[in-house]
Amino acid sequence: MTTTEETLARLAEIPNLAVSDHTPLSRYTRFGIGGPADIYAETEDVDAFVAALRVARASGLAVMVIGGGTNLIVSDDGFRGVVLRYTAQALIAEDNRIHADAGAVLQDLVDFVIARGLKGLETLSGIPGSVGAAVYGNAGAYGHAIAERVAEVRFLDGEVVRVFDNSACEFHYRESIFKRHKEWIILCTSLVLEPADAGVLRRTADDILTVRNEKFPVTMKCAGSIFKNFLLRELPERVAAQVPASVVREGKVAAAYFLEQAGAKGVARGDIHVATYHANLIYNAGQGTARDLCDLIEELKTRVRSRFGIELEEEVQYVGFAPELLAAHDPR
Repeated sequence: MTTTEETLARLAEIPNLAVSDHTPLSRYTRFGIGGPADIYAETEDVDAFVAALRVARASGLAVMVIGGGTNLIVSDDGFRGVVLRYTAQALIAEDNRIHADAGAVLQDLVDFVIARGLKGLETLSGIPGSVGAAVYGNAGAYGHAIAERVAEVRFLDGEVVRVFDNSACEFHYRESIFKRHKEWIILCTSLVLEPADAGVLRRTADDILTVRNEKFPVTMKCAGSIFKNFLLRELPERVAAQVPASVVREGKVAAAYFLEQAGAKGVARGDIHVATYHANLIYNAGQGTARDLCDLIEELKTRVRSRFGIELEEEVQYVGFAPELLAAHDPR
């Protein structure tokens, strides 16, 4: 095992790689929370990223790869090891087929395809984060998900670059094979869309964006909805029977429904608050800490478990926490 200083020096030798030490990870999370990483490195060059990952893993230090940081909760103590970030953002159109690098902002991709009169991603308007994260978590809204349009995903399995077609990605509701193989790093994706009227697509996207920005203002330090929604068919019968038909949308029941019944709105821990208008929105009102955020998440899970006997599952990922906490928040 090499020391942090030795690893930092080796990373600094890689061309096209920006490297720093004791870097606050709060800069790279939408919650604005998180202590420092021992080493932080980023690049938009795939060769530099592959080289950096090899150096980091060979060091024996802990290694974490992050994207846009939308769905990250980073410990107040930070991360003892190396944090890498792949920032390539290219968007390329070839007729109705789109190449999108993992570091591209998802909203930029939505705007890019709409401008070209291509249908299939407009309902994703306003979802924060990167394209890589969207594929990783099969992001979706209004009855559609990015998996419907993914043709291929190019990724690094730790040793070599591989390509999966749609079926090999094993997409499910807010799931993909990449969630089960966190050591695999998405580099880019190819999507296939359909020609449509750009004006109609733009109006659809703008209407969705207006609604989303009312719920989740872009300046709000939050991760959007903190918990996954439920598939009605997967709920226990006794719970499903309590759900009013009016709250079922496309076979799903919003986690916010169960949270609201459990009195979640307005609950707070320090500067971490549940919105008074949306029971599945937790935000940092100023100087919130990861400890308060985790405590509030656990309280909400306990309330819903006690009231309904079901388990809420976070959409966020935890970074830099003790193994026992990570195990407690991992449903698998």
